[in-house]
Amino acid sequence: MMMARSKEFDIDDVLLKAMNIFWQQGYEKTSMQDLVTGMGIHKRSMYDTFGDKHTLYIKALERFAAINASRMEGRIEGISSAKAAITLLFEATIHRSEDEPKGCLLVNTAVELSNHDPEAATKANDAFLNTEHLIERLIRHGQASGEISGRHQASALAAYLHNALVGLRVMVKATRDIDKLQTIVNTTLSVLE
Repeated sequence: MMMARSKEFDIDDVLLKAMNIFWQQGYEKTSMQDLVTGMGIHKRSMYDTFGDKHTLYIKALERFAAINASRMEGRIEGISSAKAAITLLFEATIHRSEDEPKGCLLVNTAVELSNHDPEAATKANDAFLNTEHLIERLIRHGQASGEISGRHQASALAAYLHNALVGLRVMVKATRDIDKLQTIVNTTLSVLE
């Protein structure tokens, strides 16, 4: 009787490693060997645990979206000012940890894969909508308290701000000019006045 070999690695740990590899290199430029080496597991174990490269990518994308959503919620938790919370979401995009890859895996996915990978596009769009809804909740709170102008519909303003936030995530990849990025944030958020 053959005994199943126990997994000799932490699934969450190796999935985070895969997520970071895809985040740094993109889907197309990441080879199976890159993943095996970077994850520190055998090719057979990777296939047995995660399936093929695309399935692993989707799982990594889901993990990134969950981490990103949790971080955003955590950053604004306890902040009573809607404007301050929205500002913090934008500024967190500029002031990221130096050990993280530049930009956003969701934005990278939308740019790289949306035209030919409907599943990846759906995952990115779902995560984008989650962020947009968070911003909309903050706007509604701010409009109800009188802190944010009511001249724009909350849903339209949330879509606009989310679009600007996605653009900012792209700009963070292209420049390290923090003053320029901060000016973009300030100008964008002036719509809340």
